[in-house]
Amino acid sequence: MISERMQRTLEGGKAMAELFTAGERLAKQFGPENVYNFAIGNPNVPAPASVKDTIIDLVTNTPEVALHSYTGPEGFKDVRKAIAEHDREKYGVDLTEKNIFMVAGAGGGLNAILLTLLDEGDEVIVPAPYFPEYEAYVNNYGGVLVDVPTKPGTFELDPREIKKAITRKTKVVLINTPNNPTGVVYTEENLRDLEKVLVDKNNDLGIDITLVSDEPYRDLIYGDAYVPFIPKFYDNTIICYSFSKSLSLPGERIGYVTLPDSVTGFKEMAAGLSTAIRSTFVNAPAIMQKVAAACINDECDIAYYERNRDALFKGLTDIGYECTTPNGAFYLWLKAPMDDDAEFAKKAEDYGILVVPGSAFKGPGYVRVSYCVAYETIEAALPKFKELFDDVKAGR
Repeated sequence: MISERMQRTLEGGKAMAELFTAGERLAKQFGPENVYNFAIGNPNVPAPASVKDTIIDLVTNTPEVALHSYTGPEGFKDVRKAIAEHDREKYGVDLTEKNIFMVAGAGGGLNAILLTLLDEGDEVIVPAPYFPEYEAYVNNYGGVLVDVPTKPGTFELDPREIKKAITRKTKVVLINTPNNPTGVVYTEENLRDLEKVLVDKNNDLGIDITLVSDEPYRDLIYGDAYVPFIPKFYDNTIICYSFSKSLSLPGERIGYVTLPDSVTGFKEMAAGLSTAIRSTFVNAPAIMQKVAAACINDECDIAYYERNRDALFKGLTDIGYECTTPNGAFYLWLKAPMDDDAEFAKKAEDYGILVVPGSAFKGPGYVRVSYCVAYETIEAALPKFKELFDDVKAGR
């Protein structure tokens, strides 16, 4: 028999797992051309040409033994140095290769961080709504996830709620900006308010909370939005980044953890993180480490996503839907026009529309609409969204 922990994980992830088969099911029912799949956050714009060129060059000109060998758990030194130099220039902070740890995507990075930090029963505070895999990641290492509400309507962090949730068992506060599923980018003011709460509670309770910032969508931002370098104002911060979205490489599993010198017990933490990486996935994919370093100044076609965002937001709000303005990532957080978000998502399938119930993200009453789709899909889907809205309002 599988473990009780895995049984709980399977039950908790059932809704998300079903999304991967729902598209095929609806395609058989309505025909592929009549299915509008806004369920999966899978980048649909191609990677920059530099990615392909770099891979070809590496495979052609690098000795195979060197190209396909193990790396140290932290990753290639030259790769880490290149990334540190890039981020040092971008954020105006002091980073070297010793602060960078290459990981198998943001998920691999978060697992390594939590394995390093958590003892049985330690609490991890997560603002809701949140990416549902966080619960599995925390449970993997005996932690307890404590979800707290964000500010109604804006879905920004609510430092007061976080403050109420902190106990002597609190080890980590885990945030995600730009946020999946809401598309909200936490402002510097909002993050500084969080910093004040953490410092005060650390002093009051004699603890040292680690702030973990999950930032795989950091470079998918629109307008004047930006993601600040949080360790500038809260020392004990670890950052997890992925190239999955910025370079459209979700299947290649490459990212990195930034461990600033200011992190509490830096040397011990660095040793623990290296060991955690080695004991979970050995090392990040070797070829993709080299690709990431070579292409770190490149990005996918973000303007494509911005065009989709604008078209979908305007189209849906013109119909009458209430939506949170997304300033980052590629998700629209839409208020379900009926009480039960899961029931609304199910009803949407009758119109060939696939969205994710907000309750899967601990955000009941909403649905997530992923706009990493063809622009033509949005154009074709909007009339169906209107039919759906009109029928719901009419009680049909």
